[in-house]
Amino acid sequence: EAVALPQGIFPLEKIGMDWQQRQSPGAGLFNLGNTCYINVILQCLTYTPPLAKYLLSYEHSQSCQQQGFCMMCTMEAHVRKVLCSSASAILPGAVLRDLKFIGEEFEYGRQENAYEFLRCTLSAMHRACLSGRCHLGVSLQETTIVHQIFRGFMKSRVTCLSCQAVVDSYKAFLDVSLDIRVRASSLITVLEDCVTPKELDQEECFRCSKCKKKAAASKKVTVHHAPRVLTLCLERADPCTGTKISKFVEYPEYLDLRPYMSDTAGGPLLCSLYAIVVHSGDSCLEGHFLCYTKASNGLWYRMDDESVDNCDIHTVLGQEAYLLFYTR
Repeated sequence: EAVALPQGIFPLEKIGMDWQQRQSPGAGLFNLGNTCYINVILQCLTYTPPLAKYLLSYEHSQSCQQQGFCMMCTMEAHVRKVLCSSASAILPGAVLRDLKFIGEEFEYGRQENAYEFLRCTLSAMHRACLSGRCHLGVSLQETTIVHQIFRGFMKSRVTCLSCQAVVDSYKAFLDVSLDIRVRASSLITVLEDCVTPKELDQEECFRCSKCKKKAAASKKVTVHHAPRVLTLCLERADPCTGTKISKFVEYPEYLDLRPYMSDTAGGPLLCSLYAIVVHSGDSCLEGHFLCYTKASNGLWYRMDDESVDNCDIHTVLGQEAYLLFYTR
């Protein structure tokens, strides 16, 4: 029951994972001073096929009754403007104007974190989808187009090392943060380390419900339900010192999630890389964000604010990535 996925607000069968038509990339985005963190997330979301397909359909705005700011209407207008504009670059004016409605912590003109902006943007879009639907139960509120695309579930299994009793719990996620400090030469290594059972620290004392005592225990975390779009954050701010972790972590163009699932039986569960965000600079508190995205024509492009340039997959896979976007 913990991971039931009701059809609810936006039925799963309506989600299209492919582009309806193939075309060259759209416009770049002007930087008005420290707005690169906004630009990279807007571009990555614009080239997220199921989200873009939904936004281009006008389905939300045609039925939206929200007064004032609506993040879904804002994104709908933005994506259409980017993909349909004949200009080489446009200004994401509506997003900049309503920045405080997306996240109270964002201050115009100040460098912010792209990952935090992504989280706040998805949250604002989710809230917009619930406008006028707050009377619905929690399970139905979790079936907006945003959660149907980006949400997955993690399974945490704690095993008592005394009597081998197990306790399972589940947690929803819209993205996954990965620690790249130790033994992290590749994304595969990091993921393998994540699903390897680890003995709980003494501070995390475990009281077994079967043998009725505090006991040593191990914990294993796996992906129980994979999202349609998997977002991974390679943590580049050292949690102890705050300094930036500048290291290359190899990541594949195609990722098989099956080895990291709760159920490892069955065929491959393939995900395809379609966007990455890169941070350049010596400190996480300053520097510059740019991104690489795959357009609907299947080709890769380097998007650095107003500049949109062709590149190849080898260039994409050679970056010190900060955020990785994979689609099923």
